[in-house]
Amino acid sequence: MKTTMGRVIEKAHERRVEAVVKQIREAQGTSQPLEFKKSSVPHFVPNPYKKPAPQIDLRPLKEILHIDPEEGICVVEPGVTFTELVKATLKLGFVPYVVPELKQITVGGAVSGCSLESMSYQHGGFHDTALEYEVVTGTGDVVVCSREEKRDLFEMVHGSYGTLGILTRITFKLHPAKRFVHLTYKHFPNFEGYWSYMQERFAAKDYQFIDGMIHSPDQFTLCLGNMVDEAPYVNRYDWLNIYYKSSQVLNEDYLSTHDYFFRYDAECHWITRTMPPLEWKPVRFAVGKFFLGSTNLVKWSNRLKPFFRMQKRPDVVVDVFIPGRKFEEFFHWYKEAFDFWPLWIVPYKTPTIYPWISDEHAARMGEDLLIDCAVYGKPNSEPDKDYSELIEKKTFELNGIKTLISRNHYDEKTFWDIYSRPRWESAKKTLDPDFLFGDLYQRFNPSNYQ
Repeated sequence: MKTTMGRVIEKAHERRVEAVVKQIREAQGTSQPLEFKKSSVPHFVPNPYKKPAPQIDLRPLKEILHIDPEEGICVVEPGVTFTELVKATLKLGFVPYVVPELKQITVGGAVSGCSLESMSYQHGGFHDTALEYEVVTGTGDVVVCSREEKRDLFEMVHGSYGTLGILTRITFKLHPAKRFVHLTYKHFPNFEGYWSYMQERFAAKDYQFIDGMIHSPDQFTLCLGNMVDEAPYVNRYDWLNIYYKSSQVLNEDYLSTHDYFFRYDAECHWITRTMPPLEWKPVRFAVGKFFLGSTNLVKWSNRLKPFFRMQKRPDVVVDVFIPGRKFEEFFHWYKEAFDFWPLWIVPYKTPTIYPWISDEHAARMGEDLLIDCAVYGKPNSEPDKDYSELIEKKTFELNGIKTLISRNHYDEKTFWDIYSRPRWESAKKTLDPDFLFGDLYQRFNPSNYQ
């Protein structure tokens, strides 16, 4: 039974959705795909240089609608950021099962852009913990889909990057939480020991969190974590201290649970390395609040777009997902072809291979254990070699998947060899028959980055 406050919150949400519906209906007949106006900064890397387009204002959709600690369920609007969400759920002793590592990533972005993190070796991506989506279609209708009702739409909204509809409400499961995270760092001098120990931990499931860093070809760190009630000390990595450097030398650490989830945010992993003074403590002390953090770094990159336009190519920032059986082959190739460190490593086991992947590519992948290998800031200015294209081709050769929120090079045939065109078009026909939200391939067409 809903409380009076619950009914008030629900009515306010309905009014916000009605405002979106009105904008969609007013935009009917627009020839150019719509863009979305949001409160958070986009985490496309690099952000495509787009032509001006009509915008749908989604900024009001940023409320936490309901947290049910008895059922372990949360309901939010898409603009809620994960730092806001974690603070709210922690007060009640819960956290989302999957918390992307940057503070200003939104729940809607985690669904449409396929977010994962260090609990993903057991729980998959954020979408795998979701129960229901409310979506405004390109015809201005409101559709509710779930694992029980309209499952084909539910599965395809995930990974659609806003090309099928506008998420307006997300319902998902919560995980019981404790106040702190105890981290154990295991260090290895070679890949074989690192990979073997990682697989042992997958089988044992004796840690809640697993991710790692390869600092160099002979320095590997595996970061293993469990939530705990007590901590003898607590470190923070949101200002003066740098997480990836500490993990290189420490054997253990304690963080508050909130700070653990966003331990990479201040550096945007290690993007600050591209501007060395930002890793100097006096500089961080003096101007850190203006420059540190993923949101600040993205904003500065947007301000510097005129300079980036003069570059031949932007630096490489990309996540690639390599089938577990191909991980060793990828590492040895990367060591020779890229030789850029650290490399962030996140194991990711999906409950099933997602329907938005084509049947042919799913068969080539052949397994549901993927290793996310993330590159942050590889210089890409060599005249005869484009490292962005090089890693994309190698990922395809190894039957992997590359995130689309990076610079793309796919021709249309290769793109639809990886992604399921029949299932995307089927969902498109139901949710956006007039292509008000554009085409998935065209959204990531390489011409957008030229």
